[in-house]
Amino acid sequence: MSARQWTEAGTKLLLTQVDQLTDAQFAEPTVLAGWTRAHLVAHVHFNAQALRRLLTWAATGVEHRMYASPEQRNAEIESGAQLPASELRALALESAEALAHDMDALTDEAWQRPVITAQGRTVPASEVPWLRAREVCIHAVDLDTGLTFTDLPQDFLTALATDAVRKHAAAGQVADLASWLTGRVPTAPDLGRWL
Repeated sequence: MSARQWTEAGTKLLLTQVDQLTDAQFAEPTVLAGWTRAHLVAHVHFNAQALRRLLTWAATGVEHRMYASPEQRNAEIESGAQLPASELRALALESAEALAHDMDALTDEAWQRPVITAQGRTVPASEVPWLRAREVCIHAVDLDTGLTFTDLPQDFLTALATDAVRKHAAAGQVADLASWLTGRVPTAPDLGRWL
């Protein structure tokens, strides 16, 4: 599968889980410390909006950052988490559909234009589908509705594991990772979250 197909599959999986939640279940915790399901759904919605800004940047050549600041991102999530469950469901669906439309409309040339991620990395716009695939697939599990990583596409998991190892290795944890992954130490290193 391609990153775009992973995005579509992950979006469907996540939105199906969101649709099956009762309104009361939006207030329940996720596996992410301090976040309710409402926080997570709000984040997924605002992430789609942020990625749409990157696609606008790629399409027009005019800079549109994902977020004005980390504080703006956090404030959006907090305010979104206070919305009624029915509104959050609708927003998550609408923004996912709008992002898919924007991806469909982007030209081959625009996909190659550089944009800057929320972490400050300069990447071609063609990386946006992968960024979204990670968000929707991982957060479908984070909702804590019974899905696990085994429910995600195997080729996505391979790409995700490769990406995670690369990021942790770049952060100076390569020796710890190598010793664990080669079976030389019995316990995994404490890596913390990176996404």
